[in-house]
Amino acid sequence: MRKSILIPLTFGIAGVAVLIGLGKWQVDRLAWKEGVLADIEAHIAAPPVELPEAADPTEDRYLPVAVAGQIGDAALRVLVSQKQIGAGYRVISALETDGRRVLLDRGFIKVSADIPTPPEGEINVSGNLHWPDERLSSTPENDVPGNIWFARDIAQMAEVLETEPVLIVARALSVPEVGVSPLPVDTSGIPNDHLSYAITWFSLAAIWAAMTGVFIWRMRQTEKGKT
Repeated sequence: MRKSILIPLTFGIAGVAVLIGLGKWQVDRLAWKEGVLADIEAHIAAPPVELPEAADPTEDRYLPVAVAGQIGDAALRVLVSQKQIGAGYRVISALETDGRRVLLDRGFIKVSADIPTPPEGEINVSGNLHWPDERLSSTPENDVPGNIWFARDIAQMAEVLETEPVLIVARALSVPEVGVSPLPVDTSGIPNDHLSYAITWFSLAAIWAAMTGVFIWRMRQTEKGKT
């Protein structure tokens, strides 16, 4: 094999090997991420327990709980968008339970709707503890005076509603609210792009191999033309 062809061939093989390796790594990451998501989903759907005395944002994230209490009249509106429905708000209120006040994500209302009056008296709530991390560098600051929130900032909401910095995202209420659709915790907001990354790397490997083949073919044609 001519030395002039050996160099680009070696370079081409090395490039393809690296790109395939990156694709394989993303496939492995995909399997790992799917396992993590399956564990989270199983945790979310587990039988509910009592509200912990001191809920931990790491240890108790997604913890299913069942509590009884009374929903406060004040409510915060967090801007959110629902597929096939459009823009709306999450309704966040205080929940008084066993001498404690925590945050309750009651669910979704349309952007044009008024905040419904909560059910009277004590109700049973089943849901999951959550400390969402929704704030990005591009997220606007919450309009507290106008009651338009752009992220569920737990500490700030707890300060406004005078509650503990603990959020229960409702899955079901013993007295369903008219006009409020629960938005229970799930794994849809957890990114899992490893399949698309793997396809990208494998595609680049195929393109690299094709370009290497074309380059070597042109070199050989040029050499034949010189002889």
